[in-house]
Amino acid sequence: MREKKIITTKRAPAAKGPYSQGTVAGNLLFVAGQGPVDPQTGNFLLGDIQSECKLTLQNVEAILRAAGSSLDKVLQCTVYLRDLNDFKAMNEIYSLFFPSRPPARTTIQAGDLVRGIKIEIDVIAFVSSPRVRGRRSGARTPRRR
Repeated sequence: MREKKIITTKRAPAAKGPYSQGTVAGNLLFVAGQGPVDPQTGNFLLGDIQSECKLTLQNVEAILRAAGSSLDKVLQCTVYLRDLNDFKAMNEIYSLFFPSRPPARTTIQAGDLVRGIKIEIDVIAFVSSPRVRGRRSGARTPRRR
């Protein structure tokens, strides 16, 4: 396996803990769980499930693009819902992002999510030729003299 590469983009919310927006290993991209966070301000934008789902998938898409991938290359999605009663409304927005040949998906009721959000989504996607705009894991920054 090639060394993993860390993906970062300002077009998606910055990681707020000891994790990366995404990592690439070989031809697979693993996108960390994303939620309805404004990438510019870092603020959680709470609303109805559909508005939260749309922003969440836009954040996922930004990370995919930063790595040289796209929504049509997503292989697997995990959707975490605070309330499974939101499934139908979530699915209406989700289907707009995956109109044909949708990825495999697991949807679970996760209960209480961070900051009261209604949804979080993580994905695994194919990267045909990684266009990594990040840093390699474990890479050292040269010292200035």
